[in-house]
Amino acid sequence: MDNEPNLMICARGLTRTFRTKGQPVEAVTDLDLEVARGELVAFLGPNGAGKSTTLRMLTTLLPPTSGDAVVAGCDIRRDPGGVRRRIGYVGQGTSGGHTQRVRDELHAQGAFSGMSRRDTRARAAELIESLELGPVADRQVQSLSGGQKRRLDIALGLIHRPTLLFLDEPSTGLDPHSRANLWEHIVDLRRTTGTTIFLTTHYLDEADQLAERVMVMDHGRVIADDTPSALKHGLAGDRVTLTFGSATDAAAAAARLDGEHDGVSVGVPASDGDLALPRWIRELDAAGIPVVAATHRAPTLDDVFLALTGRSLREEGAAAA
Repeated sequence: MDNEPNLMICARGLTRTFRTKGQPVEAVTDLDLEVARGELVAFLGPNGAGKSTTLRMLTTLLPPTSGDAVVAGCDIRRDPGGVRRRIGYVGQGTSGGHTQRVRDELHAQGAFSGMSRRDTRARAAELIESLELGPVADRQVQSLSGGQKRRLDIALGLIHRPTLLFLDEPSTGLDPHSRANLWEHIVDLRRTTGTTIFLTTHYLDEADQLAERVMVMDHGRVIADDTPSALKHGLAGDRVTLTFGSATDAAAAAARLDGEHDGVSVGVPASDGDLALPRWIRELDAAGIPVVAATHRAPTLDDVFLALTGRSLREEGAAAA
């Protein structure tokens, strides 16, 4: 498979089949995937969609059944060692040894990556400072808080200055403050180094705020791939809720606006709800159906996910956490 210099990840027909009780099960099916240099791409999907299998193939931890991929300039089949030297990978579990000191873990990781002792110590000191691990650098990993452990995981993944960083649910289980702090560091590191980031997450706000592109996977296939804004407005749309003084008025309004009514409330989907709302209020008032209250809600990525799969990724994420 040819290497395209502007792409950090290029996969063609990537497929992985397992056997369960003697029967073949395709976890990933004919996956085509491209990630440009410097992009931050969020890879979303329900549990069992094939996200983790895809990450394991792209990071050479699992060979594909068929298909090919070039990752960070190296073919995953012909040069898996080259892929591993050029990428960083932060999995869902804590990477550091529980009884080891933070600084020692970073030094050991640098040695594993083939770095010289001098370069390793300099890089470790740089990451300890940038990720605010200085106060805990000489403490055992097991004594760290959840947020500190995840920052150490990021440091371990970045010790050898990878051009591509894979993050698998990096903030699952963290409190909101620790999540925000972790992403502040990741965004800053990306800004200063230009590192390409490919992440999976169940937190839709992370994907919405941070990613240039969002890919949605279900049943082993990518079913959507676009910017967060395009996905929200193209697949979900706004939601306008109107409240009336009686169920009779609500039913009449629902019939006029082609909405759904429940008691005294009517829900109406709209591509531009903020513009449609005042017009609808005027039209209904002119028809003798006064609106008591109205709300407009912009679409979220969870609305997109619900529209695509019939499931809520937010609920699945809460269950996983």
